[in-house]
Order: sequence, then structure tokens, then C-alpha cells
Amino acid sequence: MDTWSLLLDGFATALQPIYLLYALLGVLLGTAVGVLPGIGPAMTVALLLPITYVLEPTAAFIVFAGIYYGGMYGGSTTSILLNTPGESASIVTALEGNKMARAGRGAAALATAAIGSFVAGTIATVLLTLLAPLVARFAVGLGPADYFALMVIAFLTVGALLGDSMWRGMVSLSLGLFVGLIGVDTLTGQTRFTLGIPQLGDGIDVVLVAVGLFALGEALYVGSRLRGGELPIIPITRGWRTWMRRSDWARSWKPWLRGSFIGFPIGSIPAGGADVATFLSYATERSLAKPEYRKQFGKGAIEGVAGPESANNAAAAGVLVPLLTLGIPTTATAAIILSAFQGYGIQPGPRLFENQPELVWALIASLYIGNVLLLVLNLPLVGIWVKLLQIPRPYLYAGILVFAGLGAYAANFTVFDIGVLLVLGVLGFFMRRLGFPIAPLVVGAILGPMAEEQLRKAMQIGQGDPTYLVQSPFSIVAYAVMLLIIVGAMWLKRRRARYEASLPSLETTAIAALDEEIESQEPHPELDRGRLSTTALPKIRGDGPNHPEGPSVGE
Repeated sequence: MDTWSLLLDGFATALQPIYLLYALLGVLLGTAVGVLPGIGPAMTVALLLPITYVLEPTAAFIVFAGIYYGGMYGGSTTSILLNTPGESASIVTALEGNKMARAGRGAAALATAAIGSFVAGTIATVLLTLLAPLVARFAVGLGPADYFALMVIAFLTVGALLGDSMWRGMVSLSLGLFVGLIGVDTLTGQTRFTLGIPQLGDGIDVVLVAVGLFALGEALYVGSRLRGGELPIIPITRGWRTWMRRSDWARSWKPWLRGSFIGFPIGSIPAGGADVATFLSYATERSLAKPEYRKQFGKGAIEGVAGPESANNAAAAGVLVPLLTLGIPTTATAAIILSAFQGYGIQPGPRLFENQPELVWALIASLYIGNVLLLVLNLPLVGIWVKLLQIPRPYLYAGILVFAGLGAYAANFTVFDIGVLLVLGVLGFFMRRLGFPIAPLVVGAILGPMAEEQLRKAMQIGQGDPTYLVQSPFSIVAYAVMLLIIVGAMWLKRRRARYEASLPSLETTAIAALDEEIESQEPHPELDRGRLSTTALPKIRGDGPNHPEGPSVGE
């Protein structure tokens, strides 16, 4: 069967009333949790991951697709109305969108973000539909040495390029590899790093790693740095049908398309990430804007919301290409999605399209449906999501801790897992405090055992000769591409940093004011004048020394 016939079969499954209900549930859950202040897509997905395990696989992944896209969408509401990016990729949306909201144009900012997310999500899903089967068919012929080369690419690019410091990223990756190797060696039957604790014989569940490091660790970190008080939410005026003026449509449609085609390829490569795509899109829109509009950048230009928000959502779909076809997660959110597959005993990779065609095509079809549901539901219901922003932060983070504990217990129904969750949460807290990125640890923990298995197979075939790892044409090309990716990504990061430094809302004085307030726990006059919300600190410094990636990187 060709791709379009398989996709139609996927729609036949996903459009069944019960699965439509599951898609609606996933979209609502993802948006409701993603819109809460300080919570990004990775934390949303990690927090709601255990909920999907009570469902059969197809229903679970349709819910999961809705949660994933809903969490991506929810972050724009928080960024625009609270100046609180839920992730580093939403910084640009917060800068331009919040300026629009302060000028009384928050409705237009929310509308262009929502429509841009729909356009980009649809275009990126079409590209996923076309490219994923081709990549899968090619990957079927890869051997163990080739797969090991792919995993080395994921390790080195994610470890070296996520966060502000390369050595911190590699340390985080090493910790993840250590966590992934805990348990019984499948070949020798010997226990490794279990400290004599029988419960560790089966290793540490990836659900615990995801929920502990993201949900619990992030809640502890953000809760430790924020003072109490009401959040300064900018109200939305007028009905949603009058949000976009004709001039807004004329200025937004080209950025929507450009952002889609910038975000998807960058999201598809290891360590590309949505944050790089959003800043590249912002730089593009700034350079292509008409002279009369260019002066609005930094003061509330609608192009600065439309383009980056489209790039953000296109990159989110782009990460599914290497995940579904090669089983390689290139971002923290993708690593959590991989753990969801593994929870059902399903291993993404080239055989996924052959062994589980009904599941994978129903999942892709649900991405289209989820995009439509997001647009139809969230524009009229934005007032409800704004109400969620008013939840007092002590209650909010207390609820996160409760749900994290319940999710950990539900994984294997043992109290020991709650203790492991606490240890991982404290580890995640101190890693954030010391500037160590979280994503390499999660990627290492999930890919580590898989890389070890492929390495052993390759060495057995090569009779112990290490040069066998670089003898195939694919592995040679893969390592060469890895070098190009690292060089290209570093260039993009430097370019992003240059534009980030030029943005007025990231002035050193404002950051210093935030630090001073946190140290003194007293309001600062800069904050009283509304320059930046206190809740923005852990996210605005997305690549800074204290929080190198926000709650997630590259969705």
C-alpha cells in the first residue's frame, strides 16, 4: 500500500468516535497543563505520561499526540499574557507577544500564535507523512555498526550542544549512561551498580527518570526561586472573532509559512531543537520586514510572534521523524515520547512501520486531527485558560508534586519507586542550580542500553576489531555528518545569542534586578514597572548559567 492509502486507513481509525473523544481529551489535558505558568511541553508530557498507561496502545498514543501538541500550544498563552516562557523556545514569543499585550493587542498576539501553530503543525505533519516512510525503508538495511553510529551522533550532539557549557552537557550525558546501565547485564546475567538493592535489578524505569527529572526537579527548582503574590495577567478584551485585523493577516501569513519550513528541518536533526529554529525565524522576519514594520521589533511586532511560534510547532513535528523511523530521540520531549512507546513494549525504528502500521498511521492521522481541535477549541476557550493562570503558585506546584508521586507509584505499584523519584527529583534540582542540562541525562538513560546492545553485536560480527565500527559507508558518512551538525549548530547558537543580546527585554539591568529581588525577596522597582515578571527568570535565562535549558529543549 502507498503512503496515502495507509494514511487514509489511519484516519479511518482515528476518526472513530471513541478515538475522537480520546484526541479531544489529550488536547484539553495538554493545553490545560501546558498553559500553567512555568510548565513547558516536556514537563507537561512527563507529568501526564502515566495517565496513558491505563489505555490500549492506539488510544494511548492518540491521547499522547493531543497532549504533546496541546502542551506546545499552551505555552504561547503564558508567554504572551504573563511574559513567562514555559521553555527556552518560547522566549521570542514572550518578548514580542507580551509587548503586544501591554499595548492592548494581546488578542491579536494569541490569535496569530494559535493560527500559526495550526498552519505550521499541518505543514510539518504533511512533511512527516511523506518523509517518515522513506527514511524507514532506508533504515531497514542498516547494521549494528550503523545504528551505533547514529546513537553516537545523538549522544555527542545532544550532550555537546544543549546548554551553555559543553563539558556540563557531557557530564550530564555520562550520568544518563550510568543510570541506563543500572540493573542486570542481559548477556552475562551479572548485576551492575545495584548496590545490593534487589529492586534495582530490573533497572530504573524510564517513567521515573522522566517524571523525576522534569516534573519533580522543575517544580522544586522553580518553587525555590519564586516569591508569592498574584501573577500580573494582562486581560483580553473583545470577542475572539475580532482579534485579527486585515493588516494582521497580511503581515502574518508569510511568517507562518517561513517559520514552518525553517522549523521542520532544524527540528529533524540531532540537537537542532525548537529554540534554535525560533531565533533563526525571528532573525529572518526581522531582516525581511518592511522598513515601517522593522522598527516595531522589540516593541511588539506581530511578525515576531507569527514566525517563531510557527517554527516552534514545526520543529515539534520534525523531532518525530528520527524518533519514529530510527528510534533516536533528539530532544528531551522526544526522549519522553520514546519512553511511552517502550512502556507498551514497542520500539520505534525502521521496523515500526512494518510491525505496527495501524498504530503509527493512526498516530500520524491524530496529529492532523489534534491540530484542528486545537484551533477550533482554543480560540473560543482562551478565557478559560486565562483563568487557569490565576491558580496560586503554592497550590500549583503542590499539585505537580502530588501527580508526580502518583505517576511514579502507578508505574510499578511499589513504594520504592517513590523513593527513586525523590532522589531523581533532588538530582534534577541541583543540576538546574549548578547549570547542568537535563536533556542529555534523559537521552543517555534511554539510549544507553540500546547503544550497548548494538555495540556488542557489532563487535561480535567484527570479531573484536574496533575498526569494524567505521568500515561501512553509512557509518563513515554518519560521523562526517555529525561533525557538520556540531559546527552548524554552534554557528546557529552564536547567531541566536547575538540576536538575543540585542533584544531590549533581555537587558542586563533587568536580569540583575531579578537576581536582586530573588536574593532579597523584596519587590524591585524595575519589576513594579512591569519590565519582566519574576516568573520569567528560570525561562528567560534559558541558556544562562543557572538554567541552561528551561524545562525542556527542542520539542
